[in-house]
Amino acid sequence: MIKSQEWHVALRVIDKIEKAGFEAYIVGGAVRDHLLNKKVNDVDVATSALPTDIKQIFSSTVDVGIEHGTILVLDEGQPIEVTTFRTEGTYIDYRRPEEVTFVRSLEQDLQRRDFTINAMAVSKDGTIIDLFGGIDDIKKRVIRAVGDPNVRFREDALRMLRAIRFSAQLGFSIEENTMKAIQKDSDLIEFIARERISMELSKIWKSENSFVGIKTLIESQLAKYLYGNFKNTLSNWKDFQTTKSEVGWAYLCLINRTDIQTIFDFYRLSKKEKTFVRNVLNAYNSFLKKWTVMDYFSYDLFVLETAYDFAIWQKHNVPFEKEHIAQTKARLPIQSIDQLAINGNHLMNWSSKKSGPWIKVALDAATMAVLSGAVKNEEVMLKEWFLNDFINEG
Repeated sequence: MIKSQEWHVALRVIDKIEKAGFEAYIVGGAVRDHLLNKKVNDVDVATSALPTDIKQIFSSTVDVGIEHGTILVLDEGQPIEVTTFRTEGTYIDYRRPEEVTFVRSLEQDLQRRDFTINAMAVSKDGTIIDLFGGIDDIKKRVIRAVGDPNVRFREDALRMLRAIRFSAQLGFSIEENTMKAIQKDSDLIEFIARERISMELSKIWKSENSFVGIKTLIESQLAKYLYGNFKNTLSNWKDFQTTKSEVGWAYLCLINRTDIQTIFDFYRLSKKEKTFVRNVLNAYNSFLKKWTVMDYFSYDLFVLETAYDFAIWQKHNVPFEKEHIAQTKARLPIQSIDQLAINGNHLMNWSSKKSGPWIKVALDAATMAVLSGAVKNEEVMLKEWFLNDFINEG
């Protein structure tokens, strides 16, 4: 496979660490994706060197998580996270360790990780260090916890949801004992911050096997502790597919319409996500009645196309192909209110009236007149329309 620029940068970082007398390896998801011939994004390095050693070896570093042994190395032109081999003490609240202990052993570091496919390392010369059967599990296409799955999930209960996310992303099944452990400890997900849960669900929405992910969420018993009636609405997700997480949140709200505000609150959705959800649902409702020229004008193309997808996923008959949306929107005389040839100052000058709510009413009417073709988007023509049609009708 073609290794990413970040991979080569990480190898240069490893070379410098080794020359200083320490061990260092590429670890985690980058190794997994490398073996799967997938695009490798975040490349992390684990080392026997202590954070203080790393800061001496490299001239440009940032303490991004030094209490957990993580230093960001900037020397090679691209940031690389370098973390000291560590073990973790007793976990509190099923989400964070009470203490972190730095060690000199790669094996001790790898055995604390969540799943076998994420517990491998690569040396500078390309040798794969696989102590827990990660390569075999990749071949078998299974997600298996490292060691005792109940121990792993009681250390950090989010790992249960991560198992399902990896399953959806990779198209892997969850190994039997790992799944049984999730079912047994599923209630522990309630200890996890909602923001962390939302991040994992967002990745499930965007995965290639999102329907399988949601089905597995139900089978794992985790769905019982998450908001949104996943079990009774599973069939709604069969055709769902997206590369944008906000589409998943909007679709979850669509099939749980009476609980939209609760979904907003439970999953701590951002203001931007909530605005998108409301716009898509409004556009969807309008689509079922038949979009008007004002709908094409008011909503951006992504919102309109998402609402169209929702109609298809909900098995509604659609009267045109998806390409028609962009074509229709592109033919509008104006694409935004900013393109209207007049503004409030024009209206006040022409009428000698003071500013007030009437201006928005007039501008909305002018916009509609332009969009419908009743008047051209020219100042002279709009002035004539305003003085002869709008004021007289008012």
